[in-house]
Amino acid sequence: MELALYGEDGFYRRGERPGEHFRTSVSASSRFAAALARLLGEVDAALGRPERLDVVDIGAGCAGILRHLLAHADPALAGRIRPIAVEVAPRPDGLPAAITWRGAPPESITGLVIANEWLDNVPLDVVEQTSTGPRLVEVRRTSGDERLGPPPSPEDLDWIASWWPLGEPGDRAEIGRPRCAAWASVIERLDTGLAVAVDYAHARAARPPYGTLTGYRDGATVAPVPDGSCDITAHVALDACAASGDRAGASATLLTTQRDALRALGLTGARPPLDLAHRDPRAYLVGLRTAGEEAELLDASGLGGFGWLAQTAGMPLPPSLAGLAPVARVPAQSSTLRDSSPRRM
Repeated sequence: MELALYGEDGFYRRGERPGEHFRTSVSASSRFAAALARLLGEVDAALGRPERLDVVDIGAGCAGILRHLLAHADPALAGRIRPIAVEVAPRPDGLPAAITWRGAPPESITGLVIANEWLDNVPLDVVEQTSTGPRLVEVRRTSGDERLGPPPSPEDLDWIASWWPLGEPGDRAEIGRPRCAAWASVIERLDTGLAVAVDYAHARAARPPYGTLTGYRDGATVAPVPDGSCDITAHVALDACAASGDRAGASATLLTTQRDALRALGLTGARPPLDLAHRDPRAYLVGLRTAGEEAELLDASGLGGFGWLAQTAGMPLPPSLAGLAPVARVPAQSSTLRDSSPRRM
C-alpha cells in the first residue's frame, strides 16, 4: 500500500487528485468549507485572536478546502490566516501564492488542522485469522494475488487485541496502528487549537469482519491491486485514533458524525420558501442549489455518515461542537499499547 500510493511511481506521487476518482465533501460543495470557516472563527475566538492563525489541510489534494475556506472566512481574519497545504503530490498550477505547499505539517501549529479523507490513505497491513492465530496477508503488486505470510509484530498483535479482536478463521483486520501514530503526531504538533479528522470510519463494537480495503479509479470501485494504478483506501478506526490523540496530550475529544457536526455548524439542507420563486426567481434557484448541496453533505447514508474526530490542545471544544452527543467510545483493552513513529505524514 505504501509503494502503491507513495512510491516513486505511486498513485499520489504522480499528482493524481482525489476529486478525479471519487466524490468528496470538498468536490460536492463549497458549503463544506463554509462550515469549516465558521469553525475557524470559533477557534480564533477561543485562542484570543492570535496574530497568526494557522489553517493546515493534511492530504490537501488540490487545496480545494483552503481555496473555499479563504473565500468564506471572516474578512477580519484575512490578514492573520496562514494557509498550509500538506500533500506529497506536486504543487498544482494556479494555486494562490498565499497558500504554502509542503510535504509534512509544520512542527508548531496554532489554529485549525483539517484532515479530510487523509487517514484512510495512511498505509496499513491486513491480517487474516487462522487456526493458529493472525497471519499477515501478502499481496503481489502486479496482480493483487494474495497469500498468507508470517504473524504480525507483537506491537500489531497488541493493537489487534485492543481495537479489532478477531473471531473465527477467515476473519480479517486492518491494523490501524500507523494511523493512530500519524494522528498522534498531528496532536503533538498542535500547540493550541483544534484538529479535525473526517473519514469513513467504524467503531470497535462493529468492525467489518472481512475489512474494507478498496480501490478507486475514474469514479469506479476496482480491486485494490497495489500496482499504482488506483487509489487504495480502507476505513478508519477513529476510536483508536482518538485514544492515541488523548495519549498525545489532547485537551478535549469529540467523536461524532459529519451530519451532526455540519448541522451544528449551520447547514440544514432546507429548501427556500416557495413564495421566493415569485418574488426573486434567481434567488430561489440559488437557494434550491444550496439546499441540494447541503442535503448531500448531510445524507446519513452518504457523506453525512462520515466520522468526525475533533480534538483540541489548550482550549475547550468550540461552542458549535461542544453540545453534540458524542459517539460511544470503547477504551482499549490493553494497557501496553504504544504508538510508534508514523509511516507517512
